[in-house]
Amino acid sequence: MRGQNTAARPFDVNQIEEEIQEAVQHKPPPHIHAVGSIPRSLTVPDYVNHHEDATEIGKLSAEAIVREYEVTAKEIEAVGEFVKEMAQRCEQLTTSASAMLKDIKTTAARYRKEGKRIFNEIESCSSATEEVRQLCETFRDRIAVKSAEGAP
Repeated sequence: MRGQNTAARPFDVNQIEEEIQEAVQHKPPPHIHAVGSIPRSLTVPDYVNHHEDATEIGKLSAEAIVREYEVTAKEIEAVGEFVKEMAQRCEQLTTSASAMLKDIKTTAARYRKEGKRIFNEIESCSSATEEVRQLCETFRDRIAVKSAEGAP
């Protein structure tokens, strides 16, 4: 091959052809072996089919991409299962919270009932106390009148 000069020279097609021919004649041809069918250890999902007119490279590329999409879809489904489990836990918590709210309402009603009972008891005691006080005053006044009548 001729030495390469990086200086700008006019483009000569004949010179390039000669260089190519010279390089091909001096180098043995590379050993190229045809590969039969490429073993496909992974199958494509059932929802896709190869087109009859697709090239082998096109088929391989499409298979690789659809496999990646399938892996991602399965990961998305796994997230869906996780969300489903969380929703079930939320439902359980909701059921538990509903039961708690029912207990809370029952307890509050019992406290109101007890408060009403104590309220009525205090007022009853207050009325009884007032009645006793008035009786005591009446007895005191009678005793005082009797004492005043019997005194010389």
